Amino acid sequence: MTNQTTESTVSSSSRALFKFTGNGSEYFKIWIVNVLFTILTLGIYSAWATVRNNKYFYSNMYLDGSNFRYLADPMTILKGRIIAIVVLIIYSLAANYSPVYSMIILIPLLISMPYFYNQSLAFHMRMSAYKNIQFRFKGSYLGAVMALFVWPILGVLTLGILLPTSLQKINEYVVNNSSYGTSSFKFSATYKDYGMILLMMIGATVLFAIFGAIIGAIFAFFIPVLLPVFIGFFYLIMLVFFIASTTNLFYRRLSLVDHEFDCTLTVSGYIKVILINTFLIIITLGLYAPAAKVRMVKYLSDNIVMKVNGSLEGFSAAEKENVNALGEEMGQVVFDFA
Repeated sequence: MTNQTTESTVSSSSRALFKFTGNGSEYFKIWIVNVLFTILTLGIYSAWATVRNNKYFYSNMYLDGSNFRYLADPMTILKGRIIAIVVLIIYSLAANYSPVYSMIILIPLLISMPYFYNQSLAFHMRMSAYKNIQFRFKGSYLGAVMALFVWPILGVLTLGILLPTSLQKINEYVVNNSSYGTSSFKFSATYKDYGMILLMMIGATVLFAIFGAIIGAIFAFFIPVLLPVFIGFFYLIMLVFFIASTTNLFYRRLSLVDHEFDCTLTVSGYIKVILINTFLIIITLGLYAPAAKVRMVKYLSDNIVMKVNGSLEGFSAAEKENVNALGEEMGQVVFDFA
């Protein structure tokens, strides 16, 4: 690692830079071994594969010259994963046998989803560290119910009027219950922030429909061939616009004590990465997928910065807690049921 990467940037600048130093060929070796071993062990090695993947990306992600660390133990993850799979199998058998039995199992699973969601986030945070200080998450069951169920349902029942609130509340719940050691994160986005993004998407869709109708009337002969292409590309732009805009908003409204963040993703830059990755994945029959993931992570990290107010050395590590992997794995399987 060069001195430029490892030396602190905060002393000379108020912007601490994120930098991802991994590369596609290096990660491909890890990825292909993970795939082969997972197949040979009938999925058992997947816990070790998860840890190896996460450790690679964490250890190559730097902030202000110091890298992150992933601390999870594969055996802990495997135990939780086995229990989760057993529950999934029981549910599948019950669903095939009788709808009544499947509902008897599904209802408790749905009720427990907020708990497992919290446990999943708590485990993920606890297993993530920066400068030997672990992250943490302490959410409540009621808070998770509101964020996962109540606000999204209200968003649908109000025909989308409260959809911005739903997006705001889920991010607010996760961020405001997260901390770095004993230092809490804060999220300050508003209904208006998310509402403006959705209004721009609605406006763009209306304009596309109007101009599409006009162009269709003029070039009616070509429409059957070109229309699906135009529609597909338009939806790609809208999807990328939504991802880039909400990601930028998330980081710009995120703070850690007195430190703030900034994110500068662009639609053109994001689409460029997607198109290059897609093309290379297709022509390599999927073998470029690991390098594609690296390319995307590099693009994201290059566009996120931390605006430091003071020093990054003033954090204290929170007390240790026991957060097992069952929450993470059960959370993933329960969400697969939905």
